[in-house]
Amino acid sequence: MQSTAINHRKPPRSHGLLGLLAWVIGILFALPVAWMILTSLHSETDAATNPPRIFAPLSLEGYKAFFDAGPWPALLNSLTASVLSTLLVLLLAFPAAYALSIRPVKAWTDVLFFFLSTKMLPIVAGILPLYLFAQKTHLLDNIWWLIVLYTSMNLPIAIWMLRSFLAEVPVEMLEAAQVDGASLVRTLKDVIAPVVMPGIAAAALICFIFSWNELLLARVLTGTAAGTAPVFLTGFVTSQGLFLAKVCAASLVVSLPVLAAGFAAQDKLVQGLSMGAVK
Repeated sequence: MQSTAINHRKPPRSHGLLGLLAWVIGILFALPVAWMILTSLHSETDAATNPPRIFAPLSLEGYKAFFDAGPWPALLNSLTASVLSTLLVLLLAFPAAYALSIRPVKAWTDVLFFFLSTKMLPIVAGILPLYLFAQKTHLLDNIWWLIVLYTSMNLPIAIWMLRSFLAEVPVEMLEAAQVDGASLVRTLKDVIAPVVMPGIAAAALICFIFSWNELLLARVLTGTAAGTAPVFLTGFVTSQGLFLAKVCAASLVVSLPVLAAGFAAQDKLVQGLSMGAVK
C-alpha cells in the first residue's frame, strides 16, 4: 500500500515579516504610555533627571498630589459633558443618517459634504464668536454650553459613520416592516437599530473620546464651576518647580475612563468600524 504524502503549505515569508512589523509598530505605540506610567511612579526629582533614571525608587507622590488637588468636580464635569453630548449626537445623527442612506433626500451628497465642510474650520477660528456669544448670554463657565458645542462638534462625524452602517441594512427588512404596518419610529428602534448596533457603539465611543479629550473650548469658555478634566490637568504645568511626575500621574488617571470604555467596547468598535467598509 502506497503511503500518500501530505503537503503542508508553509505560509509565505512575507506574512511573518508583516507580523513582525505589526509587533514593532504596536510596541512603538505602547512605549510612550509605558514611559508615562513609569514616570508617574517616580519622585519629581528622579522624573526630571536627564538622562532619566529608569530604576529609580518608586513613589506615589504624583498620584497623591493629583488627588489632594480635588479632581472630582472636573472629572464629573467631563463625564457629564461627554455622556450627554454623545447621547444627543446619537439621537440627532441616527434619523439624519436614515434620511441620507435608506430614504435619501434630494441632493443628499451636497448635504453630506456640507456636514463634512463644517469640520474644515479650525476651532480657534470660531472661538472668539463663541466666547462673545457666551458672554452676552451669560453662558460662560456653564457645562450646558459645552454640551451644546460638543454635540455640534461631533454630529458631522457621527452622521457620516452611521450613514455607511445604515447603507448595509437589507432592503427586505424594511419592506417587511412596512408590510407589518410599523411606523417610522418603531422601524428605527426595533428593526434598524439592532442590526447596526455595532456601528452605533463605534460612533458613540468615538464621540465620547473626542468630547472627553477636548481642551481648547473648555479652557476658554469655562472657569472654576464647569472646568473639565483636561483643563484641570493643565493646572499642574507651572513655570516654577518640578511637575513632570504629577502631570504623568494626572494624565494616566484622566485617561482611565476612555481606556475603560474602549476596552469594554473593543469588539463592537472593531466590528462597527469594519461594518461599512466591506460590501
